Amino acid sequence: MKSRIALFSLILAFAASSTVTAHARACSNATLKGTYANTIHGQLFLPNGVVLVIDGITKATYDGEGNFTQVDAVADNGNFTPGWRPGSGTYSVNPDCTGTQTNSIPGLPDLHLQFIVSPSGRKSWFVVTDPGFETAGDSERISIQ
Repeated sequence: MKSRIALFSLILAFAASSTVTAHARACSNATLKGTYANTIHGQLFLPNGVVLVIDGITKATYDGEGNFTQVDAVADNGNFTPGWRPGSGTYSVNPDCTGTQTNSIPGLPDLHLQFIVSPSGRKSWFVVTDPGFETAGDSERISIQ
């Protein structure tokens, strides 16, 4: 009986330490690597008082080293320009899986985002932090490179 209790205790301790170790993995720029599909929803409050409803999708490819390229298709107030708009930028992932990103799209001011990425890198959630934006979205990795 004592040996069964000792064996059970050993198995329980091993299982508990494996779980703690699995969740202790820190995130880094390498956590975001591959191609992601993103959705975008929200509003943009212009200085003249006009409010634009924003909806769109983005396909972004992250290199795992802090750089990305993207194409997006975004509508404002239901107005959509056909085609894919290219962009690029940089990102930084913190060990706690939070991060920041700067998007550069030719002809537009840079966009700044804060995000949370899952430790597996499969999903992320973001919000635009620039004044006048009430825009957020989520992402899912669709391929690993």
